[in-house]
Amino acid sequence: MHFKNFVRAVVCCIAVVSVTSACSSDGEIKYRYGVFLGASPEDVKYMEEYEKIVIDAQYFTTEEIAALKNSGHTVYSYINLGSIEDFRPYYKDHESITLDVYENWEEEKWVDVSKAEWQSFVVDELAEDIIDKGVDGLFVDNTDVYYHYPTAEIFDGVTNILKGFKNLDTYVIINGGDTYVTEYAKRYSELDSIMDAENQETIFSKINWDDETFTSNDSSETTYFQEYVDMVSSYGKDVYLLEYTTDSKIISRIDDYCTKKGYTYYASDKLELLAPAQKKGSQKK
Repeated sequence: MHFKNFVRAVVCCIAVVSVTSACSSDGEIKYRYGVFLGASPEDVKYMEEYEKIVIDAQYFTTEEIAALKNSGHTVYSYINLGSIEDFRPYYKDHESITLDVYENWEEEKWVDVSKAEWQSFVVDELAEDIIDKGVDGLFVDNTDVYYHYPTAEIFDGVTNILKGFKNLDTYVIINGGDTYVTEYAKRYSELDSIMDAENQETIFSKINWDDETFTSNDSSETTYFQEYVDMVSSYGKDVYLLEYTTDSKIISRIDDYCTKKGYTYYASDKLELLAPAQKKGSQKK
């Protein structure tokens, strides 16, 4: 699944002193993990209680990220491996190698990741620029391009990009990607070369795309994804869950499951992953 950012243009010239002040308040870190991909620098005050946070660092300055880290946060940044949104400044540069429109996200298209042009850009330019801002790792979306285009060329393209990220000496979280990751593990009996962690969405919850409401996932889907993340965990990788629900009973199931397994979760009440966070869906430290 892809995350739709409603932040299209963020003013990145906010004074460092204001960000530092927001991050260095008396706000105690109470929760383990929060995903805030729709957040701007002006939303920093809503993240101060979260130890590990995922943002879109393309909308934050080096100084703003440093302020977050100095306040005790681990900061991961979103990066889109397998598709491209039309609001990104580099969309036109790579539009010629796009494929079909991404279902449910009309402003986005899949990318032919087998192309050397894309591999070079996303690793040597985009990822390096993000890492140079001081983030602690990459939250990699849309390795699911291999699910939609299951060819040898696409598999190799995804692999080349992920290995490129790992060669940048950063922490790599793959969001979803069960088809690709399972195939890679089957072929090579290791995951160290491509990832450090898995973030799996909607193991327990489900998104109704017709009206963007949330419900409980089908038991077969829950079982499938539990088996998948257990497989990833068996290779020594960290596991994060990202759920979409306001249902306290579902959140309780998620909490019990993650406590038993030693996994980390965040349950959002917003599909857009905007701040402020839903406290009842936040895993306590």
